[in-house]
Amino acid sequence: MTPGALTGAARAAHPRCNGEVASKGAAVVRGTRTERAEVALETVTAAPAAPDRLRRVLEQALVFAVAAFAGVYTPGDDSSMLFLAESAGLPRTLYGLRDGYPAVGGSPVAEVHRTGRPLWLGPDELADCPEARRTPSADFSLAVLPLRPAGSGCLVAVGEHPGGFGTDDRACLELIARAIAVPAHVAAAAETGELRADAFSLAVDTGRVEVGDGILALFGIGRDEFDGRVETLLGLTVPEDLPALMSVVEADHMTIGDRELEFRVLQASGSPKWLRLRGRLLPGGEGRPACLVGTVADASTLRSDITDVARVQRLAAALAMAGTVNDVGQAVVAALREPLRADRIALAELENERLVVTVLDPPEPEAWPEVWRTEWRTEWPDAPVRAMPTLAAALRAGRARIWPAGSPLEPALADVGPGGLAVLPLPAGGRMAGACLIGWDRPHDFGADERALLTACAGLTGQALLRAHAFDAEHELVGMLQRTLLPRRLPRLPGAVAVARYLPTTAGLEVGGDWYDVIPLADNHVAFVIGDVQGHNAGAATLMGQMRTALRAYATEGHTPDVVVAHANRLLLEMETDLFATCCYVDADMEQGTAWCVRAGHLPPVLRHPDGSTEIVAAEGGPPLGVLGQAEFPMTPLGLRPGTVLALTTDGLVESAEVDIDVGLDRLTRALAAADPGHLGQVADALLTGAHRSDDVALLLMRYDGMAVRPLRETWTVWRLPEAVRHARRFTRRTLRAWSVSPETIDTALLIVSELVTNALVHTGGQVRLDLSLLNHRLRLAVADASPRSPVKPTHIGWEATGGRGILLVEAVSAAWGTVPVSGGKQVWAEIVPER
Repeated sequence: MTPGALTGAARAAHPRCNGEVASKGAAVVRGTRTERAEVALETVTAAPAAPDRLRRVLEQALVFAVAAFAGVYTPGDDSSMLFLAESAGLPRTLYGLRDGYPAVGGSPVAEVHRTGRPLWLGPDELADCPEARRTPSADFSLAVLPLRPAGSGCLVAVGEHPGGFGTDDRACLELIARAIAVPAHVAAAAETGELRADAFSLAVDTGRVEVGDGILALFGIGRDEFDGRVETLLGLTVPEDLPALMSVVEADHMTIGDRELEFRVLQASGSPKWLRLRGRLLPGGEGRPACLVGTVADASTLRSDITDVARVQRLAAALAMAGTVNDVGQAVVAALREPLRADRIALAELENERLVVTVLDPPEPEAWPEVWRTEWRTEWPDAPVRAMPTLAAALRAGRARIWPAGSPLEPALADVGPGGLAVLPLPAGGRMAGACLIGWDRPHDFGADERALLTACAGLTGQALLRAHAFDAEHELVGMLQRTLLPRRLPRLPGAVAVARYLPTTAGLEVGGDWYDVIPLADNHVAFVIGDVQGHNAGAATLMGQMRTALRAYATEGHTPDVVVAHANRLLLEMETDLFATCCYVDADMEQGTAWCVRAGHLPPVLRHPDGSTEIVAAEGGPPLGVLGQAEFPMTPLGLRPGTVLALTTDGLVESAEVDIDVGLDRLTRALAAADPGHLGQVADALLTGAHRSDDVALLLMRYDGMAVRPLRETWTVWRLPEAVRHARRFTRRTLRAWSVSPETIDTALLIVSELVTNALVHTGGQVRLDLSLLNHRLRLAVADASPRSPVKPTHIGWEATGGRGILLVEAVSAAWGTVPVSGGKQVWAEIVPER
């Protein structure tokens, strides 16, 4: 227990019990403590009547008598009980005080009420009082003073001074007792139905509640819409705040006289609104139920010096919504810096005896000590922690430590708060999660209430920091998994530019199943793929990686788009998974400016034409992958003129709980029409602006520019005749001469063609095809056959060997050679750089 704990409201009205008191006219009054108390009470009682006047009078006992608790007990309806009507300071339960006492009992409250004489009870007197329950503090003392007129009730004050309340303390309490005016019974107004706009009356046995028009306006409902049930109002509050509210409206959990809390109410638009509830329980009698009466007001219109309980409550609500370590830090800064008038706040995590800074406010390096700037973005200066003995000692002690101005501290800490420094160790899970440093530039006096506030905030922050650290670690793991399953970069394309974007969902940590891919194919073809696996979990991500790999493998084998998608569908069925996938596959011929599109339960492509018009391609689609074994996947032709933009996306960009998919596609086409295709990356970013993050979003854009120089191509079908190789050589010579290739290059090309065609005829069966192409002075010779076996280069050939030298010759005379799968077979190719 901290002696003389002061509430934020009391500090606002009167800053220091041994300092200055600001009067109504802002003049400064100096004098004895009793004289200053008189001025303060005149200021409070002279103000217009307010619902919290009694509470504000009681707060003066906390300031001028340095009491820890002050309360007023008044008679009930039948005068047989004395009930707590209002209180200020620390909770009464810390001192064993009850909600009510029998008026004829032997308690100090009952005795003073009957006799009209004050009682000043120290620890020894309280030990002999059977009805006085005390705290473990040896300095606990109790003051009970009668109110005027006689029979109105008592003022009760609790102190923790060694020796009890002193002479000045007693004089101040007597002034406060004379200034107390017990308000008229609220129940009378409740019975007549004459409630103020901000008042309510709740029958705790039935849940029926009568509320003023002002409260209904705060909840956003009209008088005609309200059914009189308290559950209707509770249903409009933020779910996280319901437990605290239920503790107020349920009689078994209510405390009389000191019920005050803040909660949030949902609004049709914008963030939730903070409201403040103050109330007390009126006991039932003569057939009437117990009644909870009080007021509800907009917290933003009340005094800015909200109570420390409200500050802790708001911090707890903010930390409950904080997902990352940075969110936790920002919530702490918002909760502490302005109320404490601090100049700087630093939050750091404790990792392996080293403090790693996560939040600095203000963020400018110039606002922090010079010794911090060498390691500004990574770790605490002079880390590890053992290099700062003062900080290490505070962490070992595990409780808040405060050093006023001029305290001897190591430079790394002293310059943080030359006017005062507070260090908050952040406990969580049986260990220290980190530390929070709060510094002031001008000398700062630390009140007892500030110490209590800092201690309460430290515990909340430590737990939130531990949760956020686990969240960040898991989020990073999920992000790393997602990045490894998606392409690290897109390839450079002949005659086109492509960009891609991926946004993971913000509605949790699970990795999604959206993917995209760009696959360069033979003969300047490029496949553009986008897809989505059902679900948001590790299984969906794994299946996404498998489907992307499968589609890439089937595409590079040279299959047509419908066959590629059909093979992927069969593979997914054979994997015996309960998940399905959708995809859109576009095979674009960069030389001819044509493309074929295949849809498997996915969104159609969107085209932006060179004139700025857009269209959603009416591509006939097949079912999602993994649903039907005998599914057909029809192909739809697309025309690509230079300047055309192809857009492929997943449903997360165009569909949400609030937006229908057709409306989303229409928005996408309008945004694409308004964009400048010359900056494709900016187009992608603009399309993602305002995207709903309840689902993953993948976006793939391709701008077709057309190839500046198209390759020269010729093809020859090699028939299995005795003179097949000679016919292939004759076709090659005739073609290369027509292309104006030099004689030396033609001779090399004829040697390569002879070897490759001979190998295909001798070692394979079926059709053999010879392809010639010339682009940018690079000649490519390729022979395709029906065998999937690739030629093997021999490691050793003896003099007596009759074969095996063909591939060695091809390797020796070509700039590069290799083999690729093509439609169940293979293609062996070699490239020559002609001499100019």
